[in-house]
Parts: sequence; C-alpha cells; structure tokens
Amino acid sequence: MSQNTFEVTDSNFESEVLKSGTPVLVDFWAEWCGPCKMIAPIVDELAKKYDGKLRVGKMDVDAQGNVPMLYGIQGIPTLILFKSGEAVQMIVGFKTRDQLDKLVSQHLALEKA
Repeated sequence: MSQNTFEVTDSNFESEVLKSGTPVLVDFWAEWCGPCKMIAPIVDELAKKYDGKLRVGKMDVDAQGNVPMLYGIQGIPTLILFKSGEAVQMIVGFKTRDQLDKLVSQHLALEKA
C-alpha cells in the first residue's frame, strides 16, 4: 500500500467503496501475481494524478474472498471503477499507463458534467 491508496477488505468494501461520494478504483491483486506488480506503480500514479477526484483502493484476492467472488473476478490484475455504488468499468489484465489513464479519465470527465 502506498500513501495514495488504501486497503479494501470484505468488511470495509460497502462503506469505503459503494458508499463513497468520490469514484473509487479498486485494484484486485495478489502477492504472487507478476502483472499485478507491474501495474501497481501505474495505479499509484493514477491515485496521485487524480487525488481529490478519485480514491484508489487495493484488495488482496488471497486475503479477501467474498467481494472478488461477488464481482466475478477470475483473473488478476482486475481493476473495477465504482461510481455512486455501481461498477462502471472493469479492466482485466495489464494495461499501459496511457490505456489505464484513458479508461479512468473518461469516467471522471463525466463526473464534472
């Protein structure tokens, strides 16, 4: 966890993600996952870039089983963007910084409208 992200657990998912007034990007990951380690610095950069407009949480799928099962997480890394309690974007697998930024920012732009 970096200073820009927070830990998401099965027990805090509803309060920290679904009830958040700010869009939340949740990174579903595991310690043993190589692509998860590759995407982690990119996710952290997005958290810094969109500070105040986007919250970024990380959920360890090995430690938390209920939420990943609920959202059908079958491969990691998977990132899900939640707005107003709804999953609005699911991103599966490694993506470049530009790809991730584009996918996330399009939902944040809608937030301003």
